[in-house]
Parts: sequence; structure tokens; C-alpha cells
Amino acid sequence: MSATTDTEIVAPRTEAAVGVWRLRWRRFRGHAGGMAALVVLVLLVLFTLAAWPMQHFLGIDPNATDLFARFEPPGPVHWLGTDDAGRDVLVRLMVGGQMSLLVGLLATVIGGVLGLFIGIVAGYFGGRVDAVLMRFTDGMIALPLLPLLIVFGAIDLTKLGFSQDFARSGAAGFWRIIIIIAIVDWTAIARLVRAATLAIKERDYVRSAKASGAGAGYVMASHILPNVATPIIVAFTLTVGRVILLESVLSFLGFGIVPPTPSWGNMLNNAQELVTTAPALAVYPGLLIFITVIAVNFLGDGLQHAFDPRSQR
Repeated sequence: MSATTDTEIVAPRTEAAVGVWRLRWRRFRGHAGGMAALVVLVLLVLFTLAAWPMQHFLGIDPNATDLFARFEPPGPVHWLGTDDAGRDVLVRLMVGGQMSLLVGLLATVIGGVLGLFIGIVAGYFGGRVDAVLMRFTDGMIALPLLPLLIVFGAIDLTKLGFSQDFARSGAAGFWRIIIIIAIVDWTAIARLVRAATLAIKERDYVRSAKASGAGAGYVMASHILPNVATPIIVAFTLTVGRVILLESVLSFLGFGIVPPTPSWGNMLNNAQELVTTAPALAVYPGLLIFITVIAVNFLGDGLQHAFDPRSQR
């Protein structure tokens, strides 16, 4: 009897959850900009993942220089030509896209988790905890972002105990820029989660859980977190585009991914002195950055439309 009752209770909830997600997917499909952005982003991901088969198929090392093949035009081997060091432009764009997209995703996830933790703790406990955490958040918002990123990017890793080889490696630049952006780019998500938590913690089911003796961690994880997931998903999506743009700016200024490891930002930086002689070297990475950021923002708009209960059914 108990098993039957449990099944009867769980099944409608599961069906309702599936119905909600189907409704959201139908709303998203009805948003032309969001669907177009999703297609563009899938194509961009496939484009970057094609770097490995392209390297194998064409026998090209994206970091290998050949000064006798500088500025070659597009051809059967180098489909988009070569750069000022004789490196294949197409393969470097693919590998650089992997770096830029990974930085955007990882920095957003790390910073988002930090912002989520601060926001949900501040909103749930309120009082002095809320005041301290939100004043700290306000202080981070007040800091000038780009100069702060540049200062962090200029830190000498050897002074922090890392080896010279690691400090000059592409891995060091990759993880440094992720950590730097994650440290400073969590404030918007924290404020958003705090506002949602303040509203949800007054609901009857949260008060019932507290009255039944549930701990703060359980209530936040089981009752509050699932109900703030909608704004978090939208905020994460919009943050990815901003982070990719930040990575590009830092790499353009020389504080991002360390060459010869390519990223769209440092490829654009390398091409700034060649705009008059080889403008395509600046156009390709700049155009990919532009398309990616625009697509991510349109995807965020589509998700906002899909998750908004006031949207047309």
C-alpha cells in the first residue's frame, strides 16, 4: 500500500516537471533569435572541435613557425592562409576558439558558484550576515574592473612559488585568466540570487521545513536552490558572453592567454600591427568574437523568454 501511494504521489510530480520543461522548450523554439543563436553556437563549438581532425588531416602544428611561408594566401594546404610567423590561420582559429570558449565557460561556472553561495547565504540568513556579504559585494562592484584585471594579470607567478617554465606556459595563462575573471565577475549573480532567496524563504513550504527541524543547509539545497534555478540559468548564459569578451580584451592587452598558445584575443593582438598589410588576420578573430558574444546574448534572451511564466503559451 505504501509503495503504491508513493508511486501515485511521485508520478504526477514527475509528469508535471516534464510538462514544464516541454513548455519551456516550446517557448524557446518560438523565439527566433534564441533558436538562431543556439544553432550558431553549436556550429561554433563544432568548428573549434574540428581542430584535432584538421591538424591530423592536413598535418599542421598550429604553433609551428615557418618563416619561409609567411603571409601565404589561402590554398589547398592553408585554407585561410598563414600569419606573420608562417602558422596556419584556420587551425589557430579553431584552437583559439577552444581556449576562448573554455575560458568563458569555466570562469562563468567558478564565479557563478561563488556568487550563488554568497547570494543564497546572504538572503537566507539576513541580518548581519546579509549586511556584511552585500557590502563586500558592493565594494567589488565599485572597483574598476578592467584596471583591476590588468593588475591581477601582471602578477609574477614565480614570486608565488611557481616554476619559471610553468609561469611562461600556456596552461599558466589559461588558468590565471579563469581565476582572475572568476574572482571579480560574480557580483551580478550574487545579487540576483539574494533577491530571489529573500522572496522564496518566506514561502510556506520553507517555513514548514524549518518548523520540522530541517537544517539551514538542507533547506537551502532542497527548497531554495531549485527555485532560484531559472534566473541563475539566464544569468549564467549572459555572463558567458561577457567573460569571453573580457578574455579577449585581456589577451588583446597582453595579459591573457600566453602565446604561442592561440586564443581569439591574442590573435587579434598579434594582428594589430598588420591591419594595413594583412587585414584578414585581424578580421577573422574579431568576427568570431563578435558572432560568439552576440549569439550568447541572444541565447540568453531566448532562455529568459522560455523561463518567464508570463510568456505566451
